[in-house]
Amino acid sequence: MLSSSMMVWLRSFEAAARHASFTRAAGELCVSQGAISQQVKNLELALRRPLFIRGPRSLNLTAEGERLYAVAQDAFRALDQTLVELRRTEDNKDVSLSCSPSFAMGWLIPRLGDFFREHTTIHLKIHGEFHGLDRSRLVSDGLDAAVRYDLGRYTDLEARQFLDEWLLPVASPQFIREHPELKTPADLRPEWLLHDSSPWEAASEFEEWEYWMGQVGVAIPDLASGRHFNLSQLAQASAANGQGVAMGRAALVLDDLLSGRLVDLFGLAVPSSAGYFFVTQSHTEGSLAAVEAWLGSEAQAFRDKCRQVIPYLK
Repeated sequence: MLSSSMMVWLRSFEAAARHASFTRAAGELCVSQGAISQQVKNLELALRRPLFIRGPRSLNLTAEGERLYAVAQDAFRALDQTLVELRRTEDNKDVSLSCSPSFAMGWLIPRLGDFFREHTTIHLKIHGEFHGLDRSRLVSDGLDAAVRYDLGRYTDLEARQFLDEWLLPVASPQFIREHPELKTPADLRPEWLLHDSSPWEAASEFEEWEYWMGQVGVAIPDLASGRHFNLSQLAQASAANGQGVAMGRAALVLDDLLSGRLVDLFGLAVPSSAGYFFVTQSHTEGSLAAVEAWLGSEAQAFRDKCRQVIPYLK
C-alpha cells in the first residue's frame, strides 16, 4: 500500500495528528489547509475508517488514528534521522546553528573569535531567527542545532540548558538624570517601560515585566502604554538612548553596564523563568558536541564575570 500517494497522505496525517490542527500542519508542510484536509480524507477512504474526530474547534484522533500515529511518528523520525546522518560525511565539519538575533548579536558573536581560534576545522554557520522549533523544522531547514531563550519544553527534541538568565530593569544615565523622582520600583510609570513583546514563543506580551514585578512585589497598571519591540536588543538600545526603562537580561546588558551606557536601576535582579537551551534532535557528537561544550565553557566564564559586575547575584 505504500505508494507515492500513500506516503504523501501519511506525512499530512502525521503532521495534523502531531499539531492537532490541519492549519498548523499546513503551515509546517507549506501547503494549504484544504490540501491537508483532503489528503487526510484520502487516507481515511483508503483505510475505510475515520482517523480523526472533527469538532468545531478541535481535532482528536480515533483509536485507530492513535495506533497509526504512533507508528507513523516513529517511522518518520527514523527516516529523518537516517537522512541527516547520510547527508554528513566523516570529514564534514560544518555546523549550522539557529540562534535568536538578540542573543547572537549581544552574547554569541563577540565570543566567536575565540571559538574559531580553538576549533580551526569546524565551520560554524549562524542563522539569526527566533521561530518555534520541532524536529521536522530542524530537518527541513538543514539545521544541526539551535540556541533558544525559552522554557525548554520540547516534545520531540532534546533541550539542554547551558546558561541561566537574570532580569533587571535598566536605563541610561541621561534618563535617570531627567527623572530624579525614580528611586524605587514603585516609582516606575507604565509609559516609561520598554517591552520585548515576544521574549519566547507562546510568552505573553508583558511576560518579563510582569514576572519581575511579581517577584519584587510591585504592581504597575496599564502596561500597554509603554513602547513595544519584537527583539530584546531593540528595547535595550532604546533604553541606552534615553527613551525609557527596559527589562534587561544580564546576558545581553552586561557590557552596557560595564561601559556605563546602562545602569542597573534598583539592584533587584531576579532569576528568569526562562534560560538559554542548546536544542538538538538527539545526543551530540563530533563537531556538534564541540560546539555545545564550548558554549558551556563560555557560559561558566560569563557567570563568573557577571557576578563581579552584579555582585548580589547568587
